Amino acid sequence: MLIFLLQLSLLIAVTTLLGRVAARLNMPPVVGELTSGVLLGPSLFGNVAPGLSGWLLPRDAEQMHLLSAVSQLGVLLLVAITGAHIDLGLLRRRRHTIGLVSVGSVLLPLALGLVLGLLLPGSLTGGAGGRLTFALFIGVAVAVSALPVIAKTLLDMGLLHRNVGQMIVGSAAVSDIVGWLMLSVVSAMATHGLRAGVIAESVGCLLAVLAATVLVLRPVAARVLGPLQHTQPGVSLSAIVVMVLLAAAGTHALGMEPILGAFLCGIVISSLGRASRRALDSVRAFVMATLAPLFLASAGLQVDLTALARPPVLLAALITLAVAVGAKFAGGYLGARAGRLSHTESLAIGAGLNARGLVEIVLASVGLRLGVLNSASYTVIVLVAVVTSVMAPPVLRRTTNRIATTPAELEREQEFTEPLVRTG
Repeated sequence: MLIFLLQLSLLIAVTTLLGRVAARLNMPPVVGELTSGVLLGPSLFGNVAPGLSGWLLPRDAEQMHLLSAVSQLGVLLLVAITGAHIDLGLLRRRRHTIGLVSVGSVLLPLALGLVLGLLLPGSLTGGAGGRLTFALFIGVAVAVSALPVIAKTLLDMGLLHRNVGQMIVGSAAVSDIVGWLMLSVVSAMATHGLRAGVIAESVGCLLAVLAATVLVLRPVAARVLGPLQHTQPGVSLSAIVVMVLLAAAGTHALGMEPILGAFLCGIVISSLGRASRRALDSVRAFVMATLAPLFLASAGLQVDLTALARPPVLLAALITLAVAVGAKFAGGYLGARAGRLSHTESLAIGAGLNARGLVEIVLASVGLRLGVLNSASYTVIVLVAVVTSVMAPPVLRRTTNRIATTPAELEREQEFTEPLVRTG
């Protein structure tokens, strides 16, 4: 318990400090928060002071599980908050263009990531599920975007109300949904092996979960939360947290990731109106200031940058980064052009969708826990998450400066009194 309390104090203090430093440098705070874990892990602290590191951050499984359990609670709440701030009305209104952008920005990176996963050295695979499972996981990691980081970046840059900002957020929301759904299938393959029966069962469970979300979870949530809107805020929040945890437990019991249940529950909460979303938002400050940075720091502790000193790992990292950036940018750009957006708007969309941030790190952590990734491939995926999150803001700033503001966008700015996601 002493070590656990000291770990919490150290990680929260360092993530807060480096998160503020990153913000001062016009970078997403997620970069500084993740860097704190990397610095405290084997990459630096473990080498400079191995004795102190071994006592304060031991690799003992029981000790690590304490930190992991708290981090997982933070991830579930964070993913639920993200789901609750997906603007379903926006997806419906702009469905044609967003659909084309989403198809381009998901399918092309997914295909190229799958091929890349098949070509990467066997030394990067974790062993669980075989080579195809590893390749599918790389494809998902290359295909996803990070809605929290993207929305926070657009908010900070004053672009959330712009047409191009809405296209980016809507497409990122679709990318997130597809990513979580695909992750559930890949997780089942890693756990139970690659068999036709397993894949069919996974797809069947997935369809059942989606049907239950619409036919069961939403009516129950409306019946439970409706009367609670007029009670004390804490009661409504408790009910929401219980629903998020039960939804996560439900998908986990079916052999899928608990993250999927939390995400779908967040979307249901969003569909019930602002009152329910505000109730969940009341815990957002604590989640974003404490639990989410704690998860990011814990994820950073697993990164070993010394692995990049090995030429095969470094080469794999550079190739993966190039494929991830190029495929996502090209897919988003081509989809936007097919949706009849201008060249400049398409460039902005391709650049904005490239930020992977927190979502990529969550995926990498799941892959490491399942045994699909090993320490080296985990480091490669996290490196992609950090670099793409840093790249997005300057490219967005350059492209959107050339796009004139329309009266409709000024009107929309007034409507967006409640930002989609204020956190990264």
